Amino acid sequence: MGIFGGLQAEQYDRQYDDNYLLRRLGNYLSTQRRRVWMIAGLVILYAVLGTLIPVVISAGIEALSSQSPESTVWLLVGALFAVGIIDYGIYWMRRRLTARVVADVVGRLREDAFAAAMERDLSFYDDNKSGKIVSRITSDTQELNTVLVIGTDLIAQVLDFLILFVVLLTREWRLTLMLVSVMPVVFGLTILLRHFARIVTRQGTRAMAAVNDNIQESVSGISVAKNYRQEAGIYSDFTDVNKQSYNINIRRGFVLATVFPVLNAVAGVIIGALVYIGGNYVIGGVIGVGAWYLFIQGVDRFWFPIINLSGFWSQLQAGLSAVERIFALVDTENTLKQTANQPAPEPMRGEIIFENVIFEYKNGERVLDNFNLHIKAGESIAFVGHTGAGKSTIAKAVTRFYEFQGGKVSVDGHDIRTFDLQSYRGKLGVVPQQPFLFSGTIRDNIRYARPSATDAEIEEIANSIGHGEWLETQPDGLDSDVGERGARLSMGQRQLVSLLRVLVQKPAIFILDEATASIDPFTETQIQEALDLILKRSTSILIAHRLSTVRSADRIIVLKDGGIIEQGNHEQLMQQRGHYAELYNTYFRHQSLDYVENARKYADTQEMEKAGSV
Repeated sequence: MGIFGGLQAEQYDRQYDDNYLLRRLGNYLSTQRRRVWMIAGLVILYAVLGTLIPVVISAGIEALSSQSPESTVWLLVGALFAVGIIDYGIYWMRRRLTARVVADVVGRLREDAFAAAMERDLSFYDDNKSGKIVSRITSDTQELNTVLVIGTDLIAQVLDFLILFVVLLTREWRLTLMLVSVMPVVFGLTILLRHFARIVTRQGTRAMAAVNDNIQESVSGISVAKNYRQEAGIYSDFTDVNKQSYNINIRRGFVLATVFPVLNAVAGVIIGALVYIGGNYVIGGVIGVGAWYLFIQGVDRFWFPIINLSGFWSQLQAGLSAVERIFALVDTENTLKQTANQPAPEPMRGEIIFENVIFEYKNGERVLDNFNLHIKAGESIAFVGHTGAGKSTIAKAVTRFYEFQGGKVSVDGHDIRTFDLQSYRGKLGVVPQQPFLFSGTIRDNIRYARPSATDAEIEEIANSIGHGEWLETQPDGLDSDVGERGARLSMGQRQLVSLLRVLVQKPAIFILDEATASIDPFTETQIQEALDLILKRSTSILIAHRLSTVRSADRIIVLKDGGIIEQGNHEQLMQQRGHYAELYNTYFRHQSLDYVENARKYADTQEMEKAGSV
């Protein structure tokens, strides 16, 4: 892997020029102009006062060496004390303002990163792990926070450096020019170390993203791990990714820890030589002892910003690497291509037409090939077929969660690519195969689709299903906490809440990707009751796994390899004895009442024969 080897970049990662990143960060600071100018003024004052300290001390030494009055010495001591107090006050105000500005900038950047994550297509999340995306929004923005705070301190030190340079040049130009002549050596080392620092910091942030992703996935799937007794396995996986992060950060620490020792060693040699030369000047009477002391103090304060500036490159690279990852997330383009931005029809009837639609999740892997279908307004269509036949793909094309590559999908005579996505999706009610509930109450989750819904509306809808009997099992009725991801509810209850969420929304088009989980007959009856209410009000696309759902549809579409091979109602398709009849006998027949009744009679007969033989 090599000393600088590490994790691979994500597909959407980009590499930006440092100047571009700094300019773009400057745009975030532009909204804080007033505070930035105040900080700039305080930084200048802080640098000037910092420079006065060695100047005042030098004047004191000159006064002592020239036997000036004692009052002069005490005046200089008082001046030094006052400068120190004012210097501290300015430093405190500057840090407080800086903290406010940095917090606002990082907060805005984090908001933009989160908004970008929310705007990405579902295909983006198919290819990129959510844990790594979370790391960009949290860890990387925090890294930038640290760099911005350090950066303001560095600016003050650079100003201190410039002022001291002028002072030293006026007091002893020969020693000052000697000092300046060795600065290219320091900057050359800085550039070399900067290159290595950028590489290891980029690898370090990727490694931390991998750790965050592993933790999120492990915690989310802890119930499955415990069910299969794989706690040791997921701990082992975490240990591996954590060790990878550890090794990469050890390399990063090695590079970053090299910066200051190398620069301090070079600085020590140079300062030692300059002090020796300056001492000889004092002995030779070329300069006074006060000027020599000012030079010694000034060189230390002069050199410190250079060392910090050089060392800061490593921290700056960490910040720029983090910003680079954030901007890559923000700048990623969606695969959905809208040709216009017009509002969806009001009211929407829900007529859907597929015309020669071509759909591929990946290039060359075609799921729908010149697919054609006309769904009338208010009609309910059940799609059946083996896994991979294209059932869910049709629903994804209608919802515009994924882009289709050819053909046209129209709703009420309008190409759906011309609709504003927010307006259009507001007319859709979607219940996925794995219904997701947010932490909160049942009432909150039902209201999620339409936040303006009143408590009275929610209660009416909830009680319209089985007279609200399903709520009697909940400790606080509609105000019962569903737990994380709805963990306190059964799968059937989660699906029922998801259906009620659609009912309160009153969508023009309803899409149900029915769950395959086993549901008790009581809950299934209530689910079917809620489903019937929705079917009466909407154009419905049903990806069916239960016989009751299939039979409730106006038309059944049988799919195979992305094409329609049969269509009609249940009785018509059974009479054809084709693919649907085969699917029925394979998947649905055991759910029918006749099958259950015959199975019960067969079991009773077997039991009687067994008893007779005894």
